[in-house]
Amino acid sequence: MHEHTPKTPQSHWAIVGGGMMGLAAALKLVQRGQKVTILEAAPELGGLTAAWRLGDVEWDKFYHVVSLSDSRLRDLLTELNLDSEIEWVQTRSGFFSEGKLYSLSSSLDFLKFPPLNLYQKFRLGSTIFMGSKIRDWRAMEGLHVEQWLKRWSGTSTFNKIWLPLLKSKLGEAYTRTSAGFIWAYIDRMYKARRSGMKREMFGYVSGGYRRILNALKEWLVSRGVTIECSAPVHRMESQSGSSSSICITYGAAGQEKLASFDRVVMTLPLPSIASACHELNSEERDRMKATEYLGVVCTSLLLKKELGGFYVTNILDRWVPLTGIIEMGSIVKPEKLGGHYLVYLPQYVLSDDPRLSEPDEVIHERCLSTLEKMYPEFRRDSVTAIQTARAKYVMAIPTLNYSEKRPPAVLSQPGLYLLNSARIVKGNLNVNETLDLLDEDFQQFVWPDHLKLVGATA
Repeated sequence: MHEHTPKTPQSHWAIVGGGMMGLAAALKLVQRGQKVTILEAAPELGGLTAAWRLGDVEWDKFYHVVSLSDSRLRDLLTELNLDSEIEWVQTRSGFFSEGKLYSLSSSLDFLKFPPLNLYQKFRLGSTIFMGSKIRDWRAMEGLHVEQWLKRWSGTSTFNKIWLPLLKSKLGEAYTRTSAGFIWAYIDRMYKARRSGMKREMFGYVSGGYRRILNALKEWLVSRGVTIECSAPVHRMESQSGSSSSICITYGAAGQEKLASFDRVVMTLPLPSIASACHELNSEERDRMKATEYLGVVCTSLLLKKELGGFYVTNILDRWVPLTGIIEMGSIVKPEKLGGHYLVYLPQYVLSDDPRLSEPDEVIHERCLSTLEKMYPEFRRDSVTAIQTARAKYVMAIPTLNYSEKRPPAVLSQPGLYLLNSARIVKGNLNVNETLDLLDEDFQQFVWPDHLKLVGATA
């Protein structure tokens, strides 16, 4: 670790939320000589990168990979002595259209792709190429995603390709989404390809994110960081005395604790922050409450046999009740998964969608019956384990001019700061983007050589 970083006058910081953002923020603060306590509501650290046990396999609850272009994440893995252990794999992509599965993993596949005629393919390719050249993300967030895609792809290509993909990811919220959403997707896709072969390369650390989280935890604890899990935060109140501090009420119901901190970093979703922080000004609270979120219902399966062999299968047929199919078994070797193939079946929904509350058995039956229709060779007896994870607040929807609407990093309550994925404006949600955001926002309230509070800016 870069422990030569100039130290700062010591304060006691609380970080609320023990996901990757919170752990990385703690690391930065420790490097600057700060005292840190992490409060995590769940029984274990990780947030959306947490692991669980699926059958006899322990792996990520939601799907994650490392891209060749994930420079910030790879820097962190290097500091944890894990970068050299990344196993890189050249992946393939598929499309499911009109009841058939097609490969779209090479230029030849693209030219042979039946759902589009030659002219439509040219328009689609031009759209992706143009998107890869754009650097002015602010201009993109001022345009509706449908408006921009129709301009470059044409109406017929938009209806055949882009519209079903947008609806499967965003539902009807796509009508309120900016072109910055698709630009960020194209930008990361291009960065994931090697300049020579133009093929996607993704990787993973053996053991998944559990290994990364354990390494981070070990580093932090060895340097004096206090970590409390099963510690949901209920309320924050400012205290005035010789110096300003914040009193946090946290812990299980009936067993609440009180603790005071000099400064607090909130990494929770915006609705949770608005609920706990009653001293924020009305403008900030209104911004938080107005932010739309996507949630996800994600079913994981362990299979004896692989499905189509694609890492991502994009779905164009509207009858399929899934956002896509993620075959982690195309990246992670079966021998690392007990001889099985791991598959994720995500369905993204708005945070108030009733599907987030459906019983597991209803979701599992829908997933299994869908796979039977999509893959003629699929048999239920090949499933050795199936479980469903849910997350209500996954990604803030990038509506028009979102960067002007997001809450500031430095909040109105003295000593309170915001570091969460809802502040991402130049990319889609992934671990590397959260770490990039941390680097940017961190400088708004902590400078390398001293603590300095700055005015609340968006």
